[in-house]
Amino acid sequence: MRASITADELRSPFTMSKRSLSGRRLTGVTVTAVAVLAVATGCGGGDHSSSTGGHNTGGAPSAGASAQPGVQHSQADITFAQSMIPHHQQALEMATTAETKASRPEIKALAAEIKQAQGPEIEQMTAWLANWGAAAASMPPGETHGGGHDGGAMPGMMTAEEMAKFAAAGGAEFDRMFLEMMIEHHKGAIEMAKTEQQQGVNADAKALAATIEKDQAAEITEMQALLTSK
Repeated sequence: MRASITADELRSPFTMSKRSLSGRRLTGVTVTAVAVLAVATGCGGGDHSSSTGGHNTGGAPSAGASAQPGVQHSQADITFAQSMIPHHQQALEMATTAETKASRPEIKALAAEIKQAQGPEIEQMTAWLANWGAAAASMPPGETHGGGHDGGAMPGMMTAEEMAKFAAAGGAEFDRMFLEMMIEHHKGAIEMAKTEQQQGVNADAKALAATIEKDQAAEITEMQALLTSK
C-alpha cells in the first residue's frame, strides 16, 4: 500500500473508488486461480496406482489376495494344504461309499453333508498350492489309504486294510464302522487344523483351519449321538 495520496486523487474520489474496485477484482481473480491450481494438483497426485502398474503398495491386502502369486505364506501353510487335501479325499471316499451302502437315512444325509463341505475345500487348497508355487498334494506310493494308524504324518487316516474291511461291510455293521472311522478321521483333521492355526501365517489358510475345526467338531458330536441311538 502507498504511504501517501496525491493531490489529484484527493480531488477525484471517483478515481480512488475505481482503483480500489480494480484491486478487489484482482485479488478475487488471484484467489480463484490458486483454488483451481490446488484442485488440479490434488487430482493429479492423489492416486499413484497407475505409475506402479495398479499395485497397491500400502495398507491391508484385498479380500482376494490369497489368489495372487507371492502372497504371504509359510512352510506350515504349505504342509497344511498338502496334508489336508489327501485327508479330505479319503473322507470323500468313505462318504461316497456311505451314500449307497449305509442302512440309516441319517448316515446317508451326513455323508452327503461331508462331501458338500470338503469337496470345495479341496479345490480351495489345491489353488493355494498352485499360486504359492508349491508341489501339489500327493500320498506316497502304496499309502493312498494309509497314514495315521501306521505311524504316518497325517493323524486319523485309515490304513488300506481298514478301508478294505469298511468297503466289504454291510448293514448295521457298515453303519457302525462308518461312524467310528469317521469320528477318528475327524479328530485327526481337527488336530491338523489346530496346528495350522498355531503355526501358519496365511490368513485364509488359518481361517479355513478354524472352519474345519468348528464344523468337524460339530459332526463328531452328531456321529457320537448316532452311535448311541442305533
